[in-house]
Amino acid sequence: MPNTYTQMYLQLVFAVKGRQSLLRDSFREELHKYMTGIITKRKQKLLAINSVQDHIHIFVGFGTTITVADLVHDVKIASSKFIDNNKWLSGKFNWQDGYGAFSYSRSHIDNVIKYIKHQQEHHKKKTFKEEYIKFLKQFAVDYNEKYLFEWIED
Repeated sequence: MPNTYTQMYLQLVFAVKGRQSLLRDSFREELHKYMTGIITKRKQKLLAINSVQDHIHIFVGFGTTITVADLVHDVKIASSKFIDNNKWLSGKFNWQDGYGAFSYSRSHIDNVIKYIKHQQEHHKKKTFKEEYIKFLKQFAVDYNEKYLFEWIED
């Protein structure tokens, strides 16, 4: 688009339906590569991607060619089909409805990338629910706990 310029950095967070522990080590790297391809094909710049068993973090340099909602939708739909087509799980895979999208300034890029890369260590100390609610509060997002993800109490 001529004369349209942006500089947006968004961390996207979404969970496996029912917050089940289905994102296994055995296929996680291949799934990340596939999701990277979707994001790149949609002309967005992937800065970091990582997941643990029940949720994923994706950090994107966002352009003007697609909305956040459309990108998340495309990634969720395509990655669900990818998991099912590879028969990595015995049943049908689904992501939960909804997602979090949190914006950062350019000066925060390195810290967010480090945070996402170290998810496995981070979640030894903090649950996904604690992490997600912290994000909502940190970014002053009004939310109703009734409409947050389905939580499996640890």
